Amino acid sequence: MSQAKGIREVGYFDAVGGGQVVVEKGFAYIGHMKAPHGTTVVDVRDPKNPRQVAQLEVPDVMHSHKVRVGNGLMVINQELMGPDSGGIRGGLAIYDIENPTQPKLVHRWETDGSGVHRFDFDGRYVYGSPTVEGYRGNIAMILDLADPTRPQEVGRWWMPGQWIAGGEEPTWKGTEHRCHHPLRFGDRLYVSYWHGGFVILDIADMSQPKLVSGLDWSPPFNCPTHSAVPVPFEIEGRKILVVADEDVAKIGEGPPAFLWLVDATVEERPVPFASFQLEHLGGSPQPNMTGCHQPVEKITGTEVPVAWFANGLRIVDIARPHAPKEVAYYVPDVPEGARRVSSNDVFVDERGLIFLIDRVRGLHILERC
Repeated sequence: MSQAKGIREVGYFDAVGGGQVVVEKGFAYIGHMKAPHGTTVVDVRDPKNPRQVAQLEVPDVMHSHKVRVGNGLMVINQELMGPDSGGIRGGLAIYDIENPTQPKLVHRWETDGSGVHRFDFDGRYVYGSPTVEGYRGNIAMILDLADPTRPQEVGRWWMPGQWIAGGEEPTWKGTEHRCHHPLRFGDRLYVSYWHGGFVILDIADMSQPKLVSGLDWSPPFNCPTHSAVPVPFEIEGRKILVVADEDVAKIGEGPPAFLWLVDATVEERPVPFASFQLEHLGGSPQPNMTGCHQPVEKITGTEVPVAWFANGLRIVDIARPHAPKEVAYYVPDVPEGARRVSSNDVFVDERGLIFLIDRVRGLHILERC
């Protein structure tokens, strides 16, 4: 049975497992976890009665679990899931969604290697994480979609040690340090770098992203860094980042993944000063996908919704940032065919409705109460 405190369900859409959901102008766009399911568009203008209006499929070798929309465009990632791709290349697919019920392919931007994992999109620029020839693991790249039929690379940044073709030598194993999730705020790019922590990049000149600072706590903590989300207003005179580790790909034994608060007031020296963990999990080791996954990517208030894998949705209040606390939660019913819930992504639309997607099955439309 579902469990809730301070949250009630408004509607439900029986979607196959999703990796991301975004909502714009009353339409929800869902990126799915497994082929052939690619992207589904759902009319949620009446949240009590969501209905599918479009669906895109992808080849069996492809993973298209992320989606962004803006300026009449929809951008989806296309990531290959194995070495035998049959000649298919990964990258990004760009669609015209002036009519959301009829997405029209505009262009496929292709890259070497597996393609693109996560990305941000502001209606013109894509801030992505492609694999690129000559580099080990994903790097950060900015693409200009002013002409969506001809995306142009504007700039790139990589962690020293990734540019193998340039003679650099990594100090880590395999692709443990790689670009996972860039997020833009003003002239800064906040980039999670997996077991390399996160970095803050100055992109005032997008052609030459510059490192401002970075922070890495893996080790001693065993989980990779999933995302670093800037709070767009000061709290107690501080500029704060909400940083989520992801409860997967652990290095050794340790507790489930945490949510962190980092003081970036002096951005050249970010300082972690608080962490949050579900009280009932404590510090004992747990199976993968028990702890934190990711917070909402656009924070609008001190109550921050966080997708917490097997523990559903948690609302964490950061009004007193040195002492974050849970004020509400929603744990859905376990989807049919699954052992437990796997809440993967959360989005809040302009109406304040909360959209929670499960990586196995189901889109829950919720509201605070």
